[in-house]
Amino acid sequence: MSHFQQLYYTSCEHGLSGFSGFQFNAVSAGVTAETRQAVEALAGYEPPRSLVESDTPELLERCPVNLCYRPHDRAGRSATVLCVRYVGRDSARRFGNYFAHALHSEDFPAAGGGLLPIEWWNSPVWTRTVSPNTEIPTLAGPAPGPLDVRAVGEFLRGHPHADRLPELLAAVFAALTEHGSVVVVDRSTEQIAHWFAAVSYLLPPPLSRGLSFATYVLRPARSRLHLIGTVPEPPLAFAPDEEAAYTVFDFARGVFPEVPVPGVVRLLTRIGVGSVRPVWSWTTDYAEGGEETPDDWHAPVAAAAASGGIALATADVHAVVDWLAGAGHLGARGAAVAAAIHREHRGLDDAQLTALSAAARASGDTAVHQEIEGKLYGLRMRAYTTGAEDAVEPVPITDPVARERAAALWERLLEIEVRTVRERTRLLLWAVGTRLPVLPEVMARETLTLSHALLGTTAPAPGFRREVAELVRVLPAMRTSLATAVEEALERRAGQEQLFAQFPAELLREGDLSGRPLLLEHHLRARAERDPSNTVPLMFKILSIRGRTSPDEELLRGLWRQPSRTWTHREAACIAAQLPVSEPVDTVVGEWFDRALSQGIEDEDALKACLDLCRVLSHPRRSAWLPAGAAERVGITLDLAVALRDAGEATELFAEFAIPETGPWAAPRALKRFYLVPVMLRLPADVSRLRGRLAELTHRDLDRYLSLLHQQMTGGEQIDDVLLSHVATVATLPKGARLSQAQEESVAAIRAHPEEHWRVTDLKQLAEAVRPHAAALADHYAGRAEARRPGPPGPPGPPRKFSFFGRRTAPASADPPDTAPSDAPPSDNSRKRKGR
Repeated sequence: MSHFQQLYYTSCEHGLSGFSGFQFNAVSAGVTAETRQAVEALAGYEPPRSLVESDTPELLERCPVNLCYRPHDRAGRSATVLCVRYVGRDSARRFGNYFAHALHSEDFPAAGGGLLPIEWWNSPVWTRTVSPNTEIPTLAGPAPGPLDVRAVGEFLRGHPHADRLPELLAAVFAALTEHGSVVVVDRSTEQIAHWFAAVSYLLPPPLSRGLSFATYVLRPARSRLHLIGTVPEPPLAFAPDEEAAYTVFDFARGVFPEVPVPGVVRLLTRIGVGSVRPVWSWTTDYAEGGEETPDDWHAPVAAAAASGGIALATADVHAVVDWLAGAGHLGARGAAVAAAIHREHRGLDDAQLTALSAAARASGDTAVHQEIEGKLYGLRMRAYTTGAEDAVEPVPITDPVARERAAALWERLLEIEVRTVRERTRLLLWAVGTRLPVLPEVMARETLTLSHALLGTTAPAPGFRREVAELVRVLPAMRTSLATAVEEALERRAGQEQLFAQFPAELLREGDLSGRPLLLEHHLRARAERDPSNTVPLMFKILSIRGRTSPDEELLRGLWRQPSRTWTHREAACIAAQLPVSEPVDTVVGEWFDRALSQGIEDEDALKACLDLCRVLSHPRRSAWLPAGAAERVGITLDLAVALRDAGEATELFAEFAIPETGPWAAPRALKRFYLVPVMLRLPADVSRLRGRLAELTHRDLDRYLSLLHQQMTGGEQIDDVLLSHVATVATLPKGARLSQAQEESVAAIRAHPEEHWRVTDLKQLAEAVRPHAAALADHYAGRAEARRPGPPGPPGPPRKFSFFGRRTAPASADPPDTAPSDAPPSDNSRKRKGR
């Protein structure tokens, strides 16, 4: 049986030392030298200066009492507790004597019956009377004093600074687990002992047994115990290098340090001294055994408190949830903790519920796991539906029971909680993403409800548009319902065809409208409006739906809504090629072809597209679709293109291109504008014929002719017969020709350039070419040639014949387009041209 060894230490005449003075007056048998040294180190006592000369019982009772406790190991198993009182005079009548009664045990908790060291305060066992014998008996069993949880509770209720208990407890926690000492100042050691008791009750029992303390030390700076008490006299004094090691709570003056309060301290002080003991008893079921710091203790204490029905604060709940994942030592109890937290606290977020669910599953409690999973899915469902910032994307739910529960909750949310069209959309997306087993009829009903609501939505936000598009993409029932909603809208009110050009009907595809020909046609019309470049194939799809081969005026006006209501040349050519030649077409089709042929041509690409259209329409059966004038212009256009290709002499093209400058002759005029002058310059010129007809060119064409000719003759090209013939033509223009001032200057430049820059042989040839038309100019050129010839003049060479010049090849950019259609009849250049 465990027991306490007793030791008396004081100034006396008879003791273990054999002489008078401070010594051990008496000890129990077996006390070691180490124990005596430990007691002697703790037993020192200095009274306050005002009480040094106390020698009456009344004054001595006023002196501070030091209940001192020191564990000799971390768990407080081997420990010493002693009560030191001031006794005034010693046997020599000198002041300063004190009496220390110490108890020591190698199994302190067992010897004390679980009594906390502070509960030895004012124990009846303490004495301050010397023993006549040097050996005293051991003490068996606990001997508690009047200090208990009830007394401490009353003390705290009456103390003006009781609200500082959390900071005091936090500071003691820090002293135990880190370093330093906590100094408590109050008006009496009775009050100090109550503070120490409050801390001891609230501390985890293993830490409480390891807490060293002294209820009274006159000079705290000389002590290294965890918890040190002192009275206001004298004022505290710490050296600068000592201040950081001491945290002072001066309850007498109301001066306190700033101490961070951990969550477990707030929980313990909220539980209170009077209720904390059973919590510590419950905590043994949740602690792993190595807890030291406040953070280590927070979760086990909170879990124990929750198991006893004590309400937890948010910080406590978070601590438990974070701790559960690594609390494998709990076993099945982990599921109970998870269930308690889940049922009592409704504000848990996704991550916390996930942790609780995992803990329940790890503990093997399927029911609790599924219960938490159900709440978790509900939380995720609501967060995703409302677009909360912490919403997570839905993932498949694989557990059958969880899927059924989630499906039931999903239907309940649709019926009760969903308030907006967007929330309904997101809730349907959640069902798809988690693969809920929703009944087909329920999904059809809900998607139709959503579709009707969406048709009235205007200017949806980009994010909402994407969500609806995704729902239509992944949910076949949504596409079917949307088509049904559009059809019902068209049936209720005519003139709603533009629905397909609006959100969300624009999301429907052709396959979604199978078996709904009217809807499909409106859908294709809306597509044509959104994508005009694809209008022609969409028109033929509509004709196929209608079972017709030719469009009518209404369809054409519906598809081509631009102000001109005209096909481009390429569109017209594509349509002409696809319309069957064996079937009649609506009269309006020919009129639309006529408008396409008559529209302006701004560049060579447009001209080539127009020529392609003319080739397709030149087929006899297609020509029959056209109005009479249009068919004629098609033939004339193709003949002009052939003339450009086949002409042998420049003057021949004048007769071919005698076309009106106004009226529906866009293609012939474009051929003239883009190709007449370049082709003329690549053909040999009959000088006598061409010089008399150049003035027939339009002002623009003549400017271009003179400009291109000047570029060729000055561009470093070899002077061939074709170029020579055109230079001779311009050089010999009669003075009566109607030329503008700029054109006159161009002619003068062309006339003057050869005499300075051409080779002598080319200049002589030019002189011979112009002689029949301008003898004086010929003599001038010949004279210039002779003047530039080096050395003595030789016999003249044979004259060059210029009655008809050979052809040369022009640059590719000047080539007129190929005009030989694969299915057109042979061209007849002798065809009579009307309207010229």
